[in-house]
Amino acid sequence: MARPVTLFTGQWADLTLETLAKKAASWGYDGLELACWGDHFDVQRAITEPDYCQGRHDLLARHGLKVYAISNHLVGQAVCDNIDQRHKAIIPAHVWGDGVGAGVQERAAAEMMDTARAAAKLGVKVVNGFTGSSIWPLLYSFPPNDPAMIEAGFQDFADRWNPILDVFDEVGVRFGLEVHPTEIAFDIASSARALEAIGHRKAFGFNYDPSHLGYQGVDYVAFIDRFADRIYHTHMKDVWWSDKLTEAGVFGGHTDFGTP
Repeated sequence: MARPVTLFTGQWADLTLETLAKKAASWGYDGLELACWGDHFDVQRAITEPDYCQGRHDLLARHGLKVYAISNHLVGQAVCDNIDQRHKAIIPAHVWGDGVGAGVQERAAAEMMDTARAAAKLGVKVVNGFTGSSIWPLLYSFPPNDPAMIEAGFQDFADRWNPILDVFDEVGVRFGLEVHPTEIAFDIASSARALEAIGHRKAFGFNYDPSHLGYQGVDYVAFIDRFADRIYHTHMKDVWWSDKLTEAGVFGGHTDFGTP
């Protein structure tokens, strides 16, 4: 069975949805995965304005497109992260609020619950996004990590995301974590541990994107074999990594983003 080929709109949030839909149609896409930033999809308008979701469908239909998923990576990042000024630039003002960490995390969790409700109103079954992670700063174990600290990080993820996933279950929508550095799951081992932390509940799966795995040295084909029943959506992006020794490692050596 042919699968629809869609474009994730997050990298084009500087364009209006009308402009991007016209371009995507001319490029031959079947539909869009709408980002919950820019003007592409507004979670709060979706759950409070009766005609908003139909308006999104109507806009896309004018260009022969459909919507198959929505994504809220930026707010999801703030659920488990240790909050700092970087987050202010990526999350809505009503989620940032006064910028005090615990409050930001709580408002981000509430917004992710609303994202599930908005997806259901729109009629899509998958929300893609990030989770954030309180233990990403402990990635390299020096000073040596106490294993209990890592376990506490996965428990923190479970404590924060299980109530969110309860809402996903209530409305019949699934969450697809884009496995990615800085998230609770960034490779096969951490993905398995994240699933274990939440009791393997079906509301939580993965947005499979091999571009985030290969350059880390992770077997991105084995990921499919291991988690086939948990891959709820897929991103296909190109990535290049050097076959020669370089000055900076895979995480960039604190050089400017995009430096070769």
